Amino acid sequence: MKDSLKPGLTFEFKFKVPESKTVPHLYPESPEFQVMPRVLATGFMVGLFEWACIQAINPHIDWPAEQTVGIQVNLSHLAATPPGLTVTVKGKLEEVEGRKLSFSIVADDGVDTISEGRHDRFLINAAKFNAKMAAKGESHPAK
Repeated sequence: MKDSLKPGLTFEFKFKVPESKTVPHLYPESPEFQVMPRVLATGFMVGLFEWACIQAINPHIDWPAEQTVGIQVNLSHLAATPPGLTVTVKGKLEEVEGRKLSFSIVADDGVDTISEGRHDRFLINAAKFNAKMAAKGESHPAK
């Protein structure tokens, strides 16, 4: 982690919502999702916010040897967004507690505020993390 990673860092990230990020595409094997509205899925919205945070902090860490993983999500989903609209994510790094990073996030789709909340990420050593996950997978193979 570089000295430049400090509270107060702000960022803005824009993403035009494609059809592939709507509810029916979240889990294509789910028959229930297939009949739901074609609007930005909450699961994809969370992923979008993670992406925005990652891009904002990568210049301030030793990427890709250092990476961050999401550890806490507390976000509203206030309004539906159809494909074609652009979501603007505005974020701020509020706290740095050791390797824990806490962000505030607000997002809109040009018509409505679609989300507000907080997201926490944790700084990891990618090689150590990946080795630990490989060992975990080997000790508990899929059945």
